[in-house]
Amino acid sequence: MEGKSNVKLIVGLGNPGPEYQFTPHNAGFLAVDRIADDCGVTLANRRGRALTARATFAGHDVLLVKPETFMNLSGLSVAALLRELNLEVEDLVVLYDELAFPLGTFKVAAEGSANGHNGVKSVSGSLGTERWNRIRIGVGKPALADGREIKAGGADYLLAPMRKQELAILDEVLDRVQTAAEVVLTKGVAAAMNEFNRRPNGDGEKK
Repeated sequence: MEGKSNVKLIVGLGNPGPEYQFTPHNAGFLAVDRIADDCGVTLANRRGRALTARATFAGHDVLLVKPETFMNLSGLSVAALLRELNLEVEDLVVLYDELAFPLGTFKVAAEGSANGHNGVKSVSGSLGTERWNRIRIGVGKPALADGREIKAGGADYLLAPMRKQELAILDEVLDRVQTAAEVVLTKGVAAAMNEFNRRPNGDGEKK
């Protein structure tokens, strides 16, 4: 076990394997890959049942993590890495998909229930608490031009490859997710919540 350090753990949730790479359920993996690309690193080291990479991000020493346990056992990897690095839950930021939010939106939170997300349920179960920093990346189907919502279809939708137009929307929001993660590290989760969860133009829709 390493001594306590200032390293932060940034974990993206998803499923390993090329068949899952561009599915909605892998938004967390794609978010971590975006941060890695910007930092000039590749998640290629295997550690704590995950692919990892050390990087400097937002002025912090971070370990970028993509668990290889498959989504439903994500918490085993997260808990193992926290133990190995002698870190606290406060040193953790988890990025994952949220079906309840429309594609193109996201929300920062300091705690929360699983809301049907098995990866989140695994993380909270392994850590023994629901109080851990997270960024929930919306992957719910956007509305049609006539205002009707496209049916998401649950697990079938989450594990199906995204269409080109959907990937373009997700690609844009991943830049903002990266910025939000930077704010979490530099100013704290409360500041990030205030900045990114506000209701724009008073229309009631949250990012």
